Amino acid sequence: MTEHNHRESAGTAGEATTAVGEPRLEATDIDFSYGDVAVLGGVSASIDAASVTALIGPNGSGKTTLLRTLAGLHDPTGGEIVYRGPPAARRVGYLPQRPAFRPGFTVLETLTFYASLVGGDRADASARLERVGLADADDRQVDALSGGMTRLVGIAQATIGDPPVVVLDEPASGLDPGMSKRVFEIASELAETGTAVVLSSHDLELVDSEADRILLLDGGEIVERGSPDSVRDRLDVASLRGAYEASIEGDLRRVRVQSQGETS
Repeated sequence: MTEHNHRESAGTAGEATTAVGEPRLEATDIDFSYGDVAVLGGVSASIDAASVTALIGPNGSGKTTLLRTLAGLHDPTGGEIVYRGPPAARRVGYLPQRPAFRPGFTVLETLTFYASLVGGDRADASARLERVGLADADDRQVDALSGGMTRLVGIAQATIGDPPVVVLDEPASGLDPGMSKRVFEIASELAETGTAVVLSSHDLELVDSEADRILLLDGGEIVERGSPDSVRDRLDVASLRGAYEASIEGDLRRVRVQSQGETS
């Protein structure tokens, strides 16, 4: 594999044990550009087993690009991502922001097809649907689903084959509050089985209560990281929303001061 692709680290073959905090993906000094437009700059992060890492930040901060890079869908223009998980038929499961499935098939047929690609079967597909609360919708056509239900099918598809890492881009988008909470509960349940889950969300209250760790992105850089409690304590605020606002506003003030200094 090239320097910029996911690589299996030495010494992981045959390992089956999982410990909280054990890295599954390690990103080091990741840069990513679309042509001359820099989107990520020097991003380093560890996505750990048995935990939920939430990626938060304003629109345009690089969250989706980072998630797609972690999932192996983008090759970074600089740095590397190392996979440190156990051998698996499917290392990383991924939910895009706008999941789409081939029309003309039922939900169960669709998931059974994906299960067959990694050695699974109809029973495995049914179990994934039950996990996301769609067991009663197994015979519905995928092209007749609402946007929220399509997203739930996407979450089920992302977990097919029990990948050690699951990457979810805005998994609760378009869902009602109760189902949004259920999505985060699903993420926590996956983490309890040892899966490393990384997701993005604008629902800071849910992130505050459900995530084990946060990465706050602004301008393509990580400006805060740690558990929600540690970030709140460090910034002396009462909520994650307060930490978010303090971090983003502080960064904007820093940029303004630097710009004034350069022009004075």
